[in-house]
Amino acid sequence: MNSNPPPNGNGRTPSNGGPVPVPPPPVANKLPRSPRAALEPERVPPPLRRSKRVRHPMVIVGNAIFTFLVITAVAIGGALFIGKQRFEAPGPLTEDTIVNITRGLNTKEIADVLVREGVIDQPWVFVGGVLVLKSRGDLKSGEYQFPKNASLADVVEIMIENKVVQHAFTVAEGLTSEQIVARLLENPSLSGQIKDIPREGTLLPETYRFTLGMPRDQIVQRMQQAHKRVIQEVWEHRMQDLPYKTPEQLVTMASIVEKETGKAEERTRVAAVFINRLKTKMRLQSDPTIIYGLTGGKGALGRPILRSEIDQATPYNTYVIDGLPPGPIANPGRASLEAAANPARTKELYFVADGTGGHAFADTYAEHQKNVAKLRVIERGDTPEPTPPAKKR
Repeated sequence: MNSNPPPNGNGRTPSNGGPVPVPPPPVANKLPRSPRAALEPERVPPPLRRSKRVRHPMVIVGNAIFTFLVITAVAIGGALFIGKQRFEAPGPLTEDTIVNITRGLNTKEIADVLVREGVIDQPWVFVGGVLVLKSRGDLKSGEYQFPKNASLADVVEIMIENKVVQHAFTVAEGLTSEQIVARLLENPSLSGQIKDIPREGTLLPETYRFTLGMPRDQIVQRMQQAHKRVIQEVWEHRMQDLPYKTPEQLVTMASIVEKETGKAEERTRVAAVFINRLKTKMRLQSDPTIIYGLTGGKGALGRPILRSEIDQATPYNTYVIDGLPPGPIANPGRASLEAAANPARTKELYFVADGTGGHAFADTYAEHQKNVAKLRVIERGDTPEPTPPAKKR
């Protein structure tokens, strides 16, 4: 019988404290399985239970919201892609078309007008495009010309940038103020009335651009402003030995020059003739001043001047009065104003029509009479005798 005491729990003997080997845990005897038991499936441990955190209602709702947002983003992206393609695709117009968009229409009403005029065929894409571009307040009223096959993007850009149709009103040189006002009133693209006929010679003849419906008095104001600008510039660059002292007198001279010739190359010579006459105290004897005195600026006589009318006293008849008439007889253009400010340096005192649309000029009355005789021959239809070429000056 072994007298040694059994080991204590820490593997040491009570006597010497030396280590005592700990036997391995007993291994269950693994008996061989029977053929029937071998065919049975082994027991699988049950699956772990889902965390309560995963099954929390807030987590479920959050997943649903995230999924919805993803689907919505995909749908919006697809819609924007398709809408962009349609927005930039060629439109239905087969030719350039002018459409008037009246003031006060909203985006849907503008789309309806464009559909009615055949400019677009997808009104909701137009409205959607305007909303995406945040341009509802940028669509401007006016008269627009949309080009052939204009896309919705083109249409919106044209309206945002206010590329309205520009109309033109051309004032011919030499018209009176009353004639210009009459033409303004006849123009259907303008609006409003003109209270008073502007003072003669204060409107500058040229081409003025305007948009549909512009008030007529605004066109008049633009003509007056243009005239002031040009006359100031011309007056500052005039010759210093002219026989008139004010810009108004220069305009009066220019109006006579304007009515006397339609050839640009003759204006400075015609101006020189009248200026030379003023300097030598000769009467101007300009036929257009007779007509203006008879009609009061309403236009041409429509017939030749009578002999009695040449001698008829009016404030404007330069066959009767001395010097310049009291005011312009028309609205001269810039070229005639410049001619009156810088006439040719000649001694010519006479000119008469040469039968070809121009004039024959002369220094002396005798030479002038010869030119008149040639004109009478041409008027009768006779063949004038050939004259030797004039000596070069």
